[in-house]
Amino acid sequence: MSTPPPPYAPPGASYHSPIPVRRAHLGDALASEWTKIRSVRSTMWTLGVMIVLMVGIGIASAAVVASADTPSTDGDATLGLGFFGVLLGVICVITLGVLTIASEYGTGMIRTTMTACSSRNRVLAAKAIVFFALVFVLTTVVAALVGAIQVGIVGGESPTGAMWFKSTVGVGLFVALLGLLGLALGTLVRHSAGAITIMIGVVLLPLVLALFMFAESLKDLQQALLEYSIPSQLAVLYDNSVAGGSGPSGWDPLWIILGVTGVALAAAFASLNSRDV
Repeated sequence: MSTPPPPYAPPGASYHSPIPVRRAHLGDALASEWTKIRSVRSTMWTLGVMIVLMVGIGIASAAVVASADTPSTDGDATLGLGFFGVLLGVICVITLGVLTIASEYGTGMIRTTMTACSSRNRVLAAKAIVFFALVFVLTTVVAALVGAIQVGIVGGESPTGAMWFKSTVGVGLFVALLGLLGLALGTLVRHSAGAITIMIGVVLLPLVLALFMFAESLKDLQQALLEYSIPSQLAVLYDNSVAGGSGPSGWDPLWIILGVTGVALAAAFASLNSRDV
């Protein structure tokens, strides 16, 4: 007959957990951030409104063009009808980008996050990767769907493969990078309303200022604001131009926003490691 184990461990005995213990890694942080972003209501509302804007405005624009008594529309120009929906959808994306981290500062949840994962770089990297992947995939898929519907409604020539790629993958990358810029700014400002306001100013203010610069001495500044404003950069990906054909062209807007977002993220990583939570 075996002797039952003692109700407590004898002095000096070490405890061995029945649960396997291993070192945490980036995959664990990614799983955590994915659980967060898909379980909060802000994700559903912001991305849901973005989809409604892209689909609704895109289809409405195509219907207006199709009903007009005009010659058959060029296929590449048809895809450009999705510009207005994407531009308004950008506001939703930058809002979600800011909330992805700034909301945790507002509720104090960031302390729990940093306690669970002591590596601050890993936390921010996981947030950036999950957010970028989600927004890029969703924007690209919706842009492709809207483009296909627009071509079907308007008819005419089929868009070129290069234009399809720019107006779907290119636009998806641009919007996701702009959202990452919002995430970086949210990390720096640590205040949801303040960071969202700044991001909306970054997106819209340069173009608005340029439209009201009538002095001849401000012509050069006006042209620069028109060429490098976010709406103008987005229009270039649709082979249009707010600045009358001057300024960046082709894939230049993507490299510009990539550089700006990279600098902002570097500042966000430095700030996160040098300031208390």
